[in-house]
Amino acid sequence: MKHPLPARPQHICVLRLSALGDVCNLVPTVRALQRQWPEARLTWIIGKGEHSLLAGLSGVEFVVYDKATGLAGMRALWRELADTRFDLLLHMQQALRASVLSLGLKADVRVGYDKARAKDAQHWFTQRHLAPHPRAHVLESYLDFARLLGVEDLSLAWDLPVPGTAFEEARQIIGESPYLLISPCANPRLRNFRNWSAEGYAAVIEHAWRQHGLKTVLTGGGSTQERQLGERIQALCPGGVVIDVIGETSLKGLLALIRKSRAVIAPDSGPVHMANALGAPVVGLYATTNPDRAGPYLWRDFVVDRYADAARAFLHKEPAELSWGQRVRHPDAMSLIRAEDVIDRLEAVLASPETPKDTEFPDEA
Repeated sequence: MKHPLPARPQHICVLRLSALGDVCNLVPTVRALQRQWPEARLTWIIGKGEHSLLAGLSGVEFVVYDKATGLAGMRALWRELADTRFDLLLHMQQALRASVLSLGLKADVRVGYDKARAKDAQHWFTQRHLAPHPRAHVLESYLDFARLLGVEDLSLAWDLPVPGTAFEEARQIIGESPYLLISPCANPRLRNFRNWSAEGYAAVIEHAWRQHGLKTVLTGGGSTQERQLGERIQALCPGGVVIDVIGETSLKGLLALIRKSRAVIAPDSGPVHMANALGAPVVGLYATTNPDRAGPYLWRDFVVDRYADAARAFLHKEPAELSWGQRVRHPDAMSLIRAEDVIDRLEAVLASPETPKDTEFPDEA
C-alpha cells in the first residue's frame, strides 16, 4: 500500500547536501513548491559550502550539515530537529551519507527516486518513489518531485540572492570594465578528468581580448591544481589581459562576478549552473559528461559537446549504449575540444540577445 501524500503540506523538508551545481538546479523545484503552497514552511538540509552559496534564499529555512563532522554532526543535527516533524521529506540526494542522515529525521512520508535512479539503494530509505523518467536532465529529475506532489506551475525561477557586498567585492576585482569569466577547473577529485588545457583557454582569452576588448577573470577554488592551471593560463596570455583570482573570492562574490560578466566559460562544474541560474550566458565544455543530462539547462545550445566523440574514442561505444549519466573517465577526453570550437560558441553567445551589454554593478541584487 502506498503512503498517501498530503494534499496541503504544512512543513516540507528538502534533503540535498551537495554539490554547488546540483543545488542551483534544485532551486526551481523549491520555487514551484512555494508557489503551490505559499503558507507551507520549507526547511532545506544542505551542505556547508552550498549554504554559503544560497544563504538568504527567500522563504527557505536552512539547516546546515558539514560532512566533515561525520556521524557526530548528524547526531547534532538530529538533536536540533528532535522536536520537528515534517509532513514531507523530499530525499533528493542519491548518496548513502544522506540516506543515513535521513534516518534521524521525523517525517510522515519520505519521497525518493524510482529504483532506476536511486543510487546507493536510496529507495530502501523512502516510502514513495518518483515515476520513472529515463534520460532526464538533472534539473528535470528534481522537478519530478513536484510533479509527483501534483504541483501545477513548473515554470523555472531562481531569484538567487546576491547582496550588495558581493557586487562590491566584484567591483574591487574588475572595476567597470567588460569581461569574460572563465572558471577553468572542475572539482579536483580522483579520476574527474573534466579540465581543458591551458593552451586552449589562452587561445580563447586572446581572441576575446583582440576581437571584443574583453579582459578575462579567472576564478575557482584554492586547490594547488587550480592555482597552477591559472598560473599556466596567465603565462600564455598577453600581459594585463588576465585577472587571476582563483581561490580568492567568496561564493557570493563569484555569483556577482558571474552575473555581470559578458559570458562564462567552464567545464562541467558549479559555475556553469550558477551562470544558468543567474541568466548569465554560458559556454559549457563537455566531453567526459553528457550535457543532455548535466549541461547548463537554459544554455545547452551553446555547449561545446564532444561527449559522443569521447564515448566512441575511449569507450568504443555509441552514447545510446551507455547507461544514463555514465562518464568517460579518460584523461584525454577533453582534448577532443578544440579552441576554435569554443571560440565559435563564444561568438554565438556574445551575439545572443540575452547577453548583457552593460557592466555597471548594482548596489544589490
